[in-house]
This record gives sequence, structure tokens and C-alpha cells, in this order.
Amino acid sequence: MANDESDALDVLEKEAKEYDKDAEIDRILNAFRLDAYAVLDLQPGVPDSDIKIVYRKKSLLIHPDKTKNPSAPEAFDRLKKAQTALLDEKQRQHLDECIADARQLLIRQHKYTVDSEELKTEEFKQEWRKKTVEVLVEAEARRRRQMKAKMQEEGREKAKEDAQMEERKRKRDHEKEWEETREQRIGSWRDFQKGVKKGEEGKKKKKMKVLG
Repeated sequence: MANDESDALDVLEKEAKEYDKDAEIDRILNAFRLDAYAVLDLQPGVPDSDIKIVYRKKSLLIHPDKTKNPSAPEAFDRLKKAQTALLDEKQRQHLDECIADARQLLIRQHKYTVDSEELKTEEFKQEWRKKTVEVLVEAEARRRRQMKAKMQEEGREKAKEDAQMEERKRKRDHEKEWEETREQRIGSWRDFQKGVKKGEEGKKKKKMKVLG
């Protein structure tokens, strides 16, 4: 009887762990992927040490080798990218600036001050999160436009360089061909000159015969 109870408890514990894994995988996949804080379920301003601890804990929980959930690989990949972003000084600074911009935009929109009590309410925090999503989306769209413009400019420069290289190659080939046929041209010119001289000599002989 005792063994049966122990086995039942083990089954329940295992099911509970699987439920926790599935719940965390769903949370990660539903989090706004451009917000690394949201993916890791962290608040802005946390130290790097906390980021590493939370990442390790969550990565062990949802690791694809430890769960049969088919979405585990994608969730694990997003988790890893989120940690990388927050540990990268430039990426984290960009994210923090977007979050701060969202807050400032709402303060201006509602004509609050930095000391307004409304800033402490749950309603404002929810609105702040929505505005942060908008700011991050706009920033990402702007980044992609800039990247596209840069690639197009690089493409134009590459095409220009290719055209210049082709023109230089054409000139080199022309010069090489000209040099290779130099002797032939000289020989032809000599033959031509000889023909002219023979013709002139023939005319002179005819004139002399007429005079005789």
C-alpha cells in the first residue's frame, strides 16, 4: 500500500513538473520577442548576475532534452536570444531607451509630471507596456528600412565596381590583343608597301616603253 501511494505521488509530481514546463514554454512564446525583459520575465534595471541566474533556471526547465513539448526548441531559442540581448551593452541600452521613450510619450500625452501619482498605478503600467511594444516595433521597422537602404546602396556600389573592373579588363584584353597582332600588322604593312613600290616600278617601265 505504501509503495502504491509513493508511486502515485511520483506520478503527480512528474505531471506537475511537466505542467510547469508547458506553462513556461507558453509564456515565453506569448511574450513580445523584441522585449528581452518580457521573454525572461525580468524588470528593467536588473544586474547581469540576475539575468544569468534566471536564464539558467528557465533554460534547465524548458530544455528540449528534458521535455516532450514540441514547442520547446523554439522557446529555448528565444530564451537564449533574450539573454544574449540583455548581456550585450549596446542591445540592452537600445531596449532601455525604447522603454524610457514609451514612458515619456505617455507622460506628455496625459500631461503628467514625473511626480504624478498616476504613474504608480497598475493602469499606467499596463499602458506603458503597450506603448513600449509600439516604440519597439517602430524602432525595428526603422532599423530594417535603414538596413535595406544600406544593402541597396552597397548593391549599387558593387555594381559600379563590377562595371569598372569589367571596363579595365576589356581595355587590358584590347591592349593584349593589339600587342599580340603587332607583328602581323607590321608584316601586312610591309607587304602593302612592297606592293605599292612594285606598282610604281611597273608604271615607270610602261612610261619608258612609250617614250621609246
